[in-house]
Amino acid sequence: MRALWGLAGSLALLLGLLGVLLPLLPTVPFVLLAGFCFARSSDRLHRWLVSHRSFGPMIENWQNKGAISRSAKVAATLSVALVFSISVGFQLASEILIIQGVTLSCVMLFIWTRPEA
Repeated sequence: MRALWGLAGSLALLLGLLGVLLPLLPTVPFVLLAGFCFARSSDRLHRWLVSHRSFGPMIENWQNKGAISRSAKVAATLSVALVFSISVGFQLASEILIIQGVTLSCVMLFIWTRPEA
C-alpha cells in the first residue's frame, strides 16, 4: 500500500510541477495531494515536501488554517479565466460552456471563500 501512496504522491507532485509551467493545470491542489500521499508512504518525502521553500508554506497554510494565499487565489482566477476564454475561442457547444462555467464558478467560489494565508 505504501508503494501505491508513493506512486500517487509522485504523480501528483509531477502534475503540480507541470502546473507551474502550464496555465491549464493547477499547482496547489496537486501539491496538497502529494503531501497527503507522501504522509502515508514515506516520512522522508513528506518531510522534504513540507520543508520545501516553495511548496512547504502552502501545505502548512492549508493544514493549519485551511487557508490559501492571495497570490495563489489570483493565479487560480487568471488560470480559470484563461481556460474559459480558450473554450469560448474554440466555440465549444453552449452546453459544454454552461457546464464548464458553472463548474469553474463553483471552484472560484470555494477558493475565494477560504481564509487568506
